[in-house]
Amino acid sequence: MANTHVYCIHCNSKEVVRNGKQSGGKQRYKCKKCGKTFQLHYQYNASKPETKKMIIKMSLNGSGIRDISRVLEVDKNTVIAILKKLDIFLSMSIPDIKRLMNQ
Repeated sequence: MANTHVYCIHCNSKEVVRNGKQSGGKQRYKCKKCGKTFQLHYQYNASKPETKKMIIKMSLNGSGIRDISRVLEVDKNTVIAILKKLDIFLSMSIPDIKRLMNQ
């Protein structure tokens, strides 16, 4: 059986353990350092962390909901739900948001 080294997609730590499986059978991992769970291969585009970051960046640059959903190939209701979850950004300044996005 081949061993593959898994690194945390959030903090790049090598201290990662297996953490069960998703309902679709995909392996789930947990980082011991930051405590976040993740998958190596996502089934849907909207589940990917990169997609969520792109939704935020595009909305800050003035793109509309339908434009974002068309470019990133996710449903418009998904875009709306992600932006609603990020209400904390409404109270932040633009430099603070950019700093968070670059972490």
